[in-house]
Amino acid sequence: MDVSNVKQLRDKQPENEKITINLGFVDLGRIDLLVQEGFYSNRSDLIRTAIRNQLDTHTGVVSKTLERHTMELGLRDYSVADLETLRDAGEMLHVKVVGLARIDGAVTPELALQTIGSITVLGALQASTDVKKALADRIK
Repeated sequence: MDVSNVKQLRDKQPENEKITINLGFVDLGRIDLLVQEGFYSNRSDLIRTAIRNQLDTHTGVVSKTLERHTMELGLRDYSVADLETLRDAGEMLHVKVVGLARIDGAVTPELALQTIGSITVLGALQASTDVKKALADRIK
């Protein structure tokens, strides 16, 4: 078997984050009733819809907060090239993201320490274990 032509596919990144919540039996029963009656396909569908509706009622507050904190909303990737450019310019990066911040797996802990001054992520941070360890005191 010739493996010289085999290319490793990039690991697929999850599109969402799993959370756990505790609900009272009465609330859970009411959710199950709405699912049984066909209003929602399952419990998760109702919970996602309820969360989105609640977030929609606070859109203005979220927007103002993002502006005040100059946070980026959504997905933000940081590549080796991005960090090398900062390092070469003598600048430090202060990551502020609401959503998902990804630091490329090829970024070394040394490069991360040279270029990332702080990380604040409301959502999820994806980075190698070594980079997370190196930046542990800079992650809020």
